[in-house]
This record gives sequence, structure tokens and C-alpha cells, in this order.
Amino acid sequence: MTTVVTEALGDAQEIALERARILSALLDDVQALADRGALAIQREIAAYSQGGDRLFTDMREQVLLNYRTKLRLLLEDRGARLEDLYFVRKAAMRRARAGFALEDYINAFRVGLQVFWDALLERAGASPMGHEAALSLVGPVMRYVDFASTHAAHVYAEFQKYALVDDHREQRDLLEHLLAGEMPTSGPLLAAAHAYRLDADAPIIVATAISSDRAASSDALHAASAALARTGLRGAKTLVVARQAEIIALPTLGSDADPLKMCDRLEAVSVRLRREGIPLAIGISTVATGVGELPRAYLEARGWSASVAATASWRYRGYRRFSTSRCARTTPRGGWSTRGCARFSTRIAPVEGCSRQRCGRLSTLT
Repeated sequence: MTTVVTEALGDAQEIALERARILSALLDDVQALADRGALAIQREIAAYSQGGDRLFTDMREQVLLNYRTKLRLLLEDRGARLEDLYFVRKAAMRRARAGFALEDYINAFRVGLQVFWDALLERAGASPMGHEAALSLVGPVMRYVDFASTHAAHVYAEFQKYALVDDHREQRDLLEHLLAGEMPTSGPLLAAAHAYRLDADAPIIVATAISSDRAASSDALHAASAALARTGLRGAKTLVVARQAEIIALPTLGSDADPLKMCDRLEAVSVRLRREGIPLAIGISTVATGVGELPRAYLEARGWSASVAATASWRYRGYRRFSTSRCARTTPRGGWSTRGCARFSTRIAPVEGCSRQRCGRLSTLT
């Protein structure tokens, strides 16, 4: 029995060493492997063959990042996390904006996998130990591809829905009306406002977001906008507009919705985007009781997002959470009044020395 166990352990160690050899060899040659993968995708998928040199260069860079990440995770013997696939969201958004069909986009993963697997078998060689090492990699490789392709399909569909459903020119025009504290009086803009459940008396939160990455591209802002557009409560659409380097979202609460739930949703989106390589500074206003209060709420949210973007420590500042649709207001002496507020949650205490003249929530996740 001892001999059998010893032999099994010895075989396992040899297989592990052979796996490391195969994967290291592929990683050393990953640039050439990316060339093979990109050319195969261009050859087999018509949408990629008609895109020209710029598309090919972008696609080849994505293949390289995908192969390099996969090989690194296989060498570390661990599964993929969203942080590892930071490059996927922006690439998926670019394909969606270019009009690629989802099946073509996902098909590229299949072609890339086939090229990768052929190269792995080639490196494994004809030895029995090489075959065993290759066989041991089947499960990890398929789990990675399943995770990566599912994530890619999700963010692709998310942006596609955001892009197809909404008229962005109409959104921008509507936003300008609302931030001036005015409801459109008639026509398509009024109909669009009603579609977002925005009216003169609606309880509304303003969230403004700017990227903590000064080199953030328009791709990153559009990808973040698509994610923020899905934060509405009870199936409500959220008006989201990206203008210059800022994203503005106007989620409505409904007559009996808890602002905390909306804050939690915005926080969850911020965490997910950060994990995918799109860090945002998000400022969240107190509740505006109708469109007339939106100018005040916008300045409040914008002040918070600008403040945290300029703060190197990226801490929570001036944080108070409210459980009702009416938020606390400051007293003339700068203290906190509890009128219209059922309770305060002090899950996170205010930073020492921060301003207490403003009420609002700052989500500072990086």
C-alpha cells in the first residue's frame, strides 16, 4: 500500500512539473500564439475579416490579454475573478457599438480556444506524461473559458440594451431641462421623462460619477453608463447621460421606496466596475422632492464626486444614511436636524474634520 501511494504521489508531481513546463513554454511564446489566434478569428468570422487593420489590431490585443491571463491563472492554479478580466468590458462595449452580432462576438472565444488548445497539445508532445498533463488542464481551461465568455456576453448584452433602447440625443436634451429644474411641457421629451418616471413631484436621487483614472477613455465612460442604467428600483428605467468626463444618473424612488436600497445598488455597481478596471468616484445627493430640486441635488452630488476624486486617500467622508424619502437638513449652526428622518445609520462614521454643512452620501470605491 505504501508503495502504491508513493508511486501515485510521484506521478502527480511529475504531471505538475510537466504542466508547468507546457504552460511556461506557451507563456514565453504568447505573442506568436496571439498572432495565430487573431488570424484564425479573422479568417473564420466574416465580421472580423471586414473590419480593416484597426479592428484587427484591437482584436489581436484582446486575444493577447486573454491568452496571457489564462496562462497566468493556470500556472497559479486558481480560477478567474472579475479583477483578472478587467479588459473584457471595454472590448465588449466597442464590439457592441460597432454593430457586431452577439453570436459573432462569442464565436471569437470559441475560435481562440481552439487555437489555444492546439498549441497546448503541440507543446505537450507525444509522451505519456505530456498527455496526462494536457488532460489535467481540460477542466481548468474550460472553466476559464466559461467564466470569461459568460461575463463577456453579459456586459455585451448590457451595453447593447442600453444603446438600442435609448436615444442619447434625446436623453441629453431631457437632462438639460431637468437640471434646470424644469419639466418638458410637451412632445417627445415629456414622453421620455414619463418613461423614466420623472415628473414634477417624483422623489429623485442625483448620482454623478467621474473616473478616478485620468486617462479613462470614452469607452470606459460608456461602459459605466450602461451599468448605471440598470440600477432602477422595481424595474424602473434610470436616465443616465455621459457628457464629457462626467456621468449623471437620475434614479427615481417611487412614493414608498427606500433611498438606502438605491444607494446600495449604486454602490454594488461601483464595486463591480472597479473590479473590472473602471474605478469611479460617485457622489450621491440627498433626495430631491421633485424636478424643481434637481439643480440643488446635482450641485450636491457633483461636489461630492469632485471632492473624493481629488482626495488621495479615497475615504468615505461626511457619510450619513437615511431610511426615509426625506433626508436630514442642516441647521443654521451647521448641526444635523432629524426632521423628516426616521433614523440614522452610522455604519461608517464621518471622517474627522470633514464638513457637516452638507447632507448626502459619498460612495468612494476604488
